[in-house]
Amino acid sequence: MKRLLLLATLLCATLSAGAQTAADSLAIVSAKWTTHSPQKGVTLKSALIGDLYNGAQSINLVEISRSSKLHLAVAHDNNMRRTSAMASDKGAVAAINGTFYNMREGNSTCFYKIDREVIDSTTTSEAASRVNGAVHISGRKLSILDWTPDIERSYKGNKGTVLASGPVMLDEGGYADWSKCSESFIKTKHPRSAIYTTRDGKVVFITVDGRSAGNAAGVSIEELAHLIRVLGGYDALNLDGGGSTTLWIKDAPENGVVNYPCDNRKFDHAGERSVSNCIYAY
Repeated sequence: MKRLLLLATLLCATLSAGAQTAADSLAIVSAKWTTHSPQKGVTLKSALIGDLYNGAQSINLVEISRSSKLHLAVAHDNNMRRTSAMASDKGAVAAINGTFYNMREGNSTCFYKIDREVIDSTTTSEAASRVNGAVHISGRKLSILDWTPDIERSYKGNKGTVLASGPVMLDEGGYADWSKCSESFIKTKHPRSAIYTTRDGKVVFITVDGRSAGNAAGVSIEELAHLIRVLGGYDALNLDGGGSTTLWIKDAPENGVVNYPCDNRKFDHAGERSVSNCIYAY
């Protein structure tokens, strides 16, 4: 009976997710996940899956449960710094790279506000192609919001931090609508970073590596949404990916970087790119 329920769950997770199959779902749940818990309520999970979404995949995620009693925040540096450096300076336990940014100027190209201070706004091109969501962080609480130019213009919240990104991938457990996003961005396989929440209140940072033949094929937005849904995601938001994709955890080897950033074109932990901001737990 339990096996039948599992298969039914996997089938439901696959429906409407594009080209993803029940075999992909089974590959995820049957993978050999390694785990590491640096402290109560924080768990790093990692898997190398040889055949998922028609390629090899390297997946790393950090689950932060309510029992951890950790706070969440955004760190930024318009001079651009590595996620590992910003996280270390903040005394973080775990961190993931943040949203899209101007690689010449260093500023976020998405809305970024801390309490009453608006630091950056969403560019017209970002809003048109992919940015339709945001994280709202206040102490230990993180929620994922819908985000549009109209919402941004009229936003009056003055407590907590808001950082826009996109696209939204899951909305209350269902697949989001990407019809207004850039089709090439949705369908092309890239290294990806995302943040999601679960029904039981966990906040999860997740990365999927890419651009390394035979080691990490990368995923489309459709595939990333499917992966997160199978893993128990409820609300999910895509973050900046590509060479920015970085997952960091305190006291891990290789300067704390646990995924395989691709900016050095090697499948190792040393290819981390400098970014404008990161989301961290402390």
